[in-house]
Amino acid sequence: MNRWKFEDFEIGASLGRGKFGKVYLAREKKSGFIVALKILLKTEITECNATKQVRREIEIQSHMKHDNILRLYGYFYDDLSVYIILEYAAKGEMFKLLQKKKRFTEQEAAKYIAEMAHALKYIHTKNVIHRDIKPENILIGADNKLKIADFGWAVHNIDSKRYTFCGTMDYLPPEMVCHQKHDKYVDIWGIGVLAYEFVVGNPPFEAKGSTDETFKRIKSIEFTFPTYLSNACKDFISKLLVREPAGRLSIDQILSHRWIKTNTRVRKE
Repeated sequence: MNRWKFEDFEIGASLGRGKFGKVYLAREKKSGFIVALKILLKTEITECNATKQVRREIEIQSHMKHDNILRLYGYFYDDLSVYIILEYAAKGEMFKLLQKKKRFTEQEAAKYIAEMAHALKYIHTKNVIHRDIKPENILIGADNKLKIADFGWAVHNIDSKRYTFCGTMDYLPPEMVCHQKHDKYVDIWGIGVLAYEFVVGNPPFEAKGSTDETFKRIKSIEFTFPTYLSNACKDFISKLLVREPAGRLSIDQILSHRWIKTNTRVRKE
């Protein structure tokens, strides 16, 4: 049974486009509660053979309840569309903020990275790996908190090792580029790439227009640091962008690293 229907909502401004439809600001008429309503067209989902992926994304995200993860309150559907009711993140997309600012200060970056680490620690305790950490999948709430907003590539990690090639090119770890088994350590690599992009303004292995060159750089861990970064920042990123997955920092080590501790007030879970 559908608990909601489209008529229960007043639709406002468009907040952006997703893979299979649009996201709108909306108000639930009865309560006045403000949400983001993602409207997915069934025809587009079917054309992309993505029914399983959408179901999995809804199932995984609906069970996530954490300050730094966008809440999924529920969903409903009709003949044409699937409607997903999401938390509204008032400050919008991390990607747009980063484009506007070019790069973040180390203090700003460390705050966001600590929040990302807290979110991933929680996700991993649920036996889920995200597999697509990047600015485009992050929103910012009214309180300036980071919110992981897209679980399109997330999977239950029950079998602990997977082979699927997925995620975003600049953020792929060596084990995925080499089509080897991967596990939760892909998310640790993702934190390293994200930290670099936050403080530099572009991903570490980016080779404009050349997938092969990007993959070559990832495989050989070939990147450089600008001179303006602190030694603590360089040390932090270097300990995440490590070829061997088990050689990367754990999430607890990320949160206790001096770069994070110096730049943030460490909060309790």
